Order: sequence, then structure tokens, then C-alpha cells
Amino acid sequence: MAKPAALPVVRRKPGNPNWGKPMPYVKAFPTEFEIQAKHLRLTAEKYVFSPELRRWCQQNRNRCYIPEWLLEEWHLSVDPTFTLRA
Repeated sequence: MAKPAALPVVRRKPGNPNWGKPMPYVKAFPTEFEIQAKHLRLTAEKYVFSPELRRWCQQNRNRCYIPEWLLEEWHLSVDPTFTLRA
């Protein structure tokens, strides 16, 4: 019985094969704040005057991203040591 022919050995070149190639475009997803503002049909100019958005921000300021300029405008502070674990 004849031996099967050996397959040629393919050696991998060292290093990253994607080196020097441009990074693919990654679509950014909206933040929870942006979703809430869109739900309330607000523009950036109307954020400060919306009581519904302010209430949402007060409840979620330690959990979700809220623009710093808006936190300063409403005199809200964020607890940097806040955790969701009990």
C-alpha cells in the first residue's frame, strides 16, 4: 500500500498581519442620556429647561453618563464611589 503524500508545511509569519492597515469604522451607539433626550424630543438647547430630563438625571446620575456641563448647570454631583452592589 502506498503512503499518502505529505501536505506542505505552511509557516505563519510572525507579527500582526493587520499592521499598518486602517482601522475599520465602528458605529457608536447612543448613550442612555441621548436615548432619554430623544424620547422627550429635546434639543441640546432645551435640556436645561426640561423638568422631566432633570428628574431622570437626578435618579440616574450615578449610573448613566450625563454631560458635565448639564450637571454643573443643575448643581448636581456624582458619587465616584457609587456601586450597584448591595
